[in-house]
Amino acid sequence: MTCEVVVLYFAKSSELTGVRSETIHVPSEITSLLLWEEIVHFHPRLCTIKDQVVFAVRQEYVAIGDEHLTLHPGDEIAVIPPISGG
Repeated sequence: MTCEVVVLYFAKSSELTGVRSETIHVPSEITSLLLWEEIVHFHPRLCTIKDQVVFAVRQEYVAIGDEHLTLHPGDEIAVIPPISGG
């Protein structure tokens, strides 16, 4: 079963994708790694920041890996790369 989620891109991830947000369809039961792979399928340039990025799913931080996610229609997935600054 798939669901429609909103992906929000911040900082470097927005630069690499060329968009600030988009709606995608993904399986409702998915690991964070497979979710990342779904997103990279649409935006291959994101692979350059894979080891530095985290997700926020429903405003909860999630590392990219084996963590199991249950997504619901309309959930927000934020792609958060490292933020530099002083």
